[in-house]
Amino acid sequence: MPKMKSHSGTSKRVKTTGSGKIVRQKTGKRHNLEKKPSTVTRRMSGVVEVSPADIKKVKKLLGK
Repeated sequence: MPKMKSHSGTSKRVKTTGSGKIVRQKTGKRHNLEKKPSTVTRRMSGVVEVSPADIKKVKKLLGK
């Protein structure tokens, strides 16, 4: 049986914290930032936890 490979696209987008939570960047901060209010772009910064519905799928893609 060959080794399982982790999904390289997923590994670039999410990371696992020391306590085991999976975190991701918020969406909507890639382009068209000039027309978005500063309050919105500030709200989009930072990281959030992956939703509970997606955790099993993301862990499988990461090979965990």
